[in-house]
Amino acid sequence: MADHRRKTIITCAVTGAVHTPSMSPALPITPEEIISSGQEAYEAGASVLHLHARDPRTGQPTPDPDVFMEFLPALRAETDAVINLTTGGSVQMTLEERLAAPMRAKPELCSLNLGSMNFVFSQMANSDHDEWKHEWEKPFLLASDDTIFKNTYRDIERILRDLGEAHGTRFEFECYDVGHLYTLAHFAELGLAKPPFFVQMIFGIKGGIGAHASHLTHMMDTAQRLLGDDHVASVFAAGRHQIPFATTCAANGGNVRVGLEDSLYIGYHELASSNAQQVAKIRGIVEGLGNEVATPDEAREMLALKGADRVDF
Repeated sequence: MADHRRKTIITCAVTGAVHTPSMSPALPITPEEIISSGQEAYEAGASVLHLHARDPRTGQPTPDPDVFMEFLPALRAETDAVINLTTGGSVQMTLEERLAAPMRAKPELCSLNLGSMNFVFSQMANSDHDEWKHEWEKPFLLASDDTIFKNTYRDIERILRDLGEAHGTRFEFECYDVGHLYTLAHFAELGLAKPPFFVQMIFGIKGGIGAHASHLTHMMDTAQRLLGDDHVASVFAAGRHQIPFATTCAANGGNVRVGLEDSLYIGYHELASSNAQQVAKIRGIVEGLGNEVATPDEAREMLALKGADRVDF
């Protein structure tokens, strides 16, 4: 892994497509809420904003490019953050749906999941909610244990060509297990994935690698062996593992991701009040370790991004 231990990229995943409106009043739903939450996270220290969209009436994840365009221009105008759009969308979306907004917006950065997998969050339906705000929420959660999150080699190649080669978008390569690192190495050998590789290692998702410290060490060692100094490592972990894993990665010279997409909490049984609260917490830890938080322009340099002046929003 290249030595960026003095500059740590903080990514904030603002809303995601797993948590539902009934779970937290802080979860941004409408374009206005996403703009406000993203701006606050940027001001707290996030140099990258990872974004999904939601139906502003119901909070259900949506791939609609028109909804994305209700918040993307404002976030570009009001912050200097790197805008990172999902190509994962939701487990219930087709690849065509997931690509619709990125293909229109042509952002600097997009997420790219490196394998088909079980992506299970049905256990959240058994929470303490007495009432759900919307009828779709509980069935949506329960359906995840009978749904495959599809990302075949052909899908990955299409995204790399249609977004990467055609529009200069680069990728947050999301690796939910060790095999995904080998998939990235395969596409790197073909020349379709190009360095520096922004490798987001993900822990604690049912269907992916578990949130154990030894797994983090193994993933980081494997990335170094396969990709060498051509990769920029980052880590996020789901739920209560969010801050401990981010801390460990930062202490070892890596980068971090927090946000309400990945965890709704700031402490034990304590809901976070905002994305910015999580960003501020990890920023304090990063700086306490003696690292400096990367600015958006420093993140652009580290990740070899094309620049905000070359996007279509």
